Amino acid sequence: MNWEYSCGAIVFTRRNGQILYAIVQELAGAYSFPKGHMEGDETEMETARREVWEETGLQPQFLDGFYQQDEYPLAEKPGTWKRVTYFLAEFENEALTPREGEIRRIQLVPYEQALHLFEHEKTRQILTAARDFLTK
Repeated sequence: MNWEYSCGAIVFTRRNGQILYAIVQELAGAYSFPKGHMEGDETEMETARREVWEETGLQPQFLDGFYQQDEYPLAEKPGTWKRVTYFLAEFENEALTPREGEIRRIQLVPYEQALHLFEHEKTRQILTAARDFLTK
């Protein structure tokens, strides 16, 4: 079995007492967290920082203690699985700048709305874990 590795972050901000999540819409149309492939000898955290910046234009503060992974087979590559590692990162007054050619757009949405954007249950579970981490 072959593996591909990606890293990213659940990126959020706090506005008017509410936590809002930066959700990206990929070129293919699916919604996800900012993420991408590891390059060279990058660490997971280095990849997550680079990918968040490349896709959103943000350089958020990464929080200690949050680490989630998702694994799934790649339909377009039989025999290949993907492992995605997620961190949690907060930004304040930076502007969201979607990178052309990488993603369609970025939405800043509350938890309940974000849940409805995701088509995969595991992505919803990771978002819930992030919300629980932030509210406890």
